[in-house]
Amino acid sequence: MTAAGATGGGDSTSPRCPACGAAVEPHDSFCEACGGALSPTEAAPVEVGREIPVSLSQSVRSEEADAPADERPAVGPAPVCAGCGGQVGAEGSCPTCGTPAGPSRDHFTARPTSWVAGVCDRGRRHSRNEDAMALAGEDAPVRRAVLVVCDGVSTAPDSDRASLAAATAARDLLDQHRPVGLGTPDSRAAAMEATMVDGGQAALRAVVDGSDPDGDNAPSCTFAAAVVEDDLCVWGLVGDSRVYWLPDGGPGEQLGVDDSVAAIRIAAGVEREVAESSAGAHAITRWLGSDSPDTMALTGSLPLDRPGWVLVCSDGLWNYVSRADRVHELVGQLVAAGHRDPLQLAGALVGWANEQGGQDNVTVALARVGDVLPATAAASAY
Repeated sequence: MTAAGATGGGDSTSPRCPACGAAVEPHDSFCEACGGALSPTEAAPVEVGREIPVSLSQSVRSEEADAPADERPAVGPAPVCAGCGGQVGAEGSCPTCGTPAGPSRDHFTARPTSWVAGVCDRGRRHSRNEDAMALAGEDAPVRRAVLVVCDGVSTAPDSDRASLAAATAARDLLDQHRPVGLGTPDSRAAAMEATMVDGGQAALRAVVDGSDPDGDNAPSCTFAAAVVEDDLCVWGLVGDSRVYWLPDGGPGEQLGVDDSVAAIRIAAGVEREVAESSAGAHAITRWLGSDSPDTMALTGSLPLDRPGWVLVCSDGLWNYVSRADRVHELVGQLVAAGHRDPLQLAGALVGWANEQGGQDNVTVALARVGDVLPATAAASAY
């Protein structure tokens, strides 16, 4: 994010990010193009006369800047533990929980059961992956899935570790706590929504517990989760990661609303395409972190009365396909093209986002409701 009136190119004396070569400001602590850490040489200026659409702390999502996709540092940060979100030691295991180093943090997949899967990828522009996901799934005694996606706020330090710790903590709580309510559909949904709030708070504690209490800028991340239990989906949101319900026959539906400047503008009557592409659109108004004004997850529930897909994703996907009807159309095209398996479909959606530019980390988690349509039937269903 640059000051009003600044030019895009800069001059030959302007400082540049040592990781990707993008122009930066002397007061920047992080590169907006790749997320790499910088050493500021000046204090941040106080800007006067700018329109401030909403009061935010430092935990806002920065606007993306163009940067060479192939200029990345040869040595990246230490691997992040997939078990607790801590830092993997030189010996190849986590000193905190003992989990061995797993697949690269830049790209990893998960498939807890045949109908639940996800893919998390660094994208093409960032030097590290600050997205994270954690999944669970089972077929008996009930058909149940837990999908959690967290997106680390790039302007805050250690948000890659914070997002993974948050996703893991929320997944574990939502997988272990299984309320049934008072035996009625409404009480069951209410009980599951209350547990979803608890899941968001577990994620928050994981973020806060892993932060430096003396730091000036706390690590933070978004939170999007869905629990699919037989014929019911319960979802929870903090920030701008999303949950979609995409029934085979349509129409698609975005569950809940973003906590962002763009969402505020849309609610005020601005066209979605205009609001989501305007300056400051990706500033988030709520997040998980010690400096957040509100960390209580927005929750809701939806009966699943027909086959379809529950999709949880970061903005690395929906930046390129935001409206639910367009997400539904894209999924239908990919299923008709043969990507009918959940892991294949998640990978195809991540690959599609990277083909559009891959300017952000991208994560897609899916749960299939009902049998997958044959490719010939999928072409007409979508």
